[in-house]
Amino acid sequence: MPILSVRRKNELQLGLEVAIAQRELRSAMMLSHIRRSECRNVARAICVAAWLAASSGCTTFFGPTNSFPITPSDPSLTSPVPRELDKVSLPPYVIEPPDILMINAVKVVPKPPHKIEPFDGLLIRVLGALPDQPIQDAFAVGPEGTVDLGPSYGHVKVVGLTTDEAQSAIQQHLSQVLQAPQVSVSLAFSSGAQQIQGEHLVGPDGRVNLGTYGSVYLTGLTIEEARKAIEDQLSEYLENPQVVVDIFAYNSKKYYVVTQGAGFGDNVVTAPITGNETVLDAVATIGGLSQLSSKRIWIARPAPNGVGCEQVLPVNWDDITQGASTATNYQMLPGDRLFIAQDPYLFFDRALQKVTAPFERLFGWVSLGTAMANRIDRFGLGQL
Repeated sequence: MPILSVRRKNELQLGLEVAIAQRELRSAMMLSHIRRSECRNVARAICVAAWLAASSGCTTFFGPTNSFPITPSDPSLTSPVPRELDKVSLPPYVIEPPDILMINAVKVVPKPPHKIEPFDGLLIRVLGALPDQPIQDAFAVGPEGTVDLGPSYGHVKVVGLTTDEAQSAIQQHLSQVLQAPQVSVSLAFSSGAQQIQGEHLVGPDGRVNLGTYGSVYLTGLTIEEARKAIEDQLSEYLENPQVVVDIFAYNSKKYYVVTQGAGFGDNVVTAPITGNETVLDAVATIGGLSQLSSKRIWIARPAPNGVGCEQVLPVNWDDITQGASTATNYQMLPGDRLFIAQDPYLFFDRALQKVTAPFERLFGWVSLGTAMANRIDRFGLGQL
């Protein structure tokens, strides 16, 4: 027999039993010789019949009661909803404000022609120098813009010159001391080139500030795309720059845990997405269910506006915690709202308290005023 037919038959049978019980109650109340205790017994029978009807699952107001633990049906092999033992890898991370990036430039060489600046390092080699005072080393350009070649050679001003111009200036200077010196000058390091390293915040405009090299727009890009965009920006100032980019803080991708407060106000907690969180992890971030919460929990998964395919995934808390069931221990995805409903009895108590509290205070004031008036009227009369 179909399940619906059996349920319909049960409903008709229970309805008939309730009708018979009601008729017996009316008859008992009309007949004066029936004792009040018999009326109470008939009323109890009606209540029991109504409770059986509610618990049998034949109404839409009460769900069927099942013994614990509940063994849920196996999820479909083609089910797209990831769970505790069937997680999915998230797509490549897309950079958005306010993520923090770790950017390190491993090759920072200014584009030629480079103008020598104070504190730059020059590699100078001279053939034909004095045997006891060779010139073949790296020399730092001083704050005054000169390079010191040694006590026998003196200082040469090189700031603002290119390496070729500095080579000619040094050769001309050494010609006063040496005969036909041959000079070679190259840039060992540049102190003027800004070093790029450390954490960089993605601003509200979606750009990352690179200091003297400007800023670059990175919102909506993956890590590889961001690395290429930064290198393209630096190539305007540097020769074949190379950078390493990684995510230092995942701030833009998160999920929400919304807890109803049973009339005391809802609570919302955010947590970052790392790609491995489940419903159990999300509840653990808020320290578990509060005294105001019930066990009615579900995930509201958003969809683009106008699509109309939002997902609502009910969560069976008892199965997850007590039965270690993974069927509803879903994997949390970016933007998910884990909603924890309030305890309806506590909410009713709080709502009732809100309604009665003003009257209680009003009656308290009236009672206090009446007592004070009585004391004033009887003041000085003494006891009669």
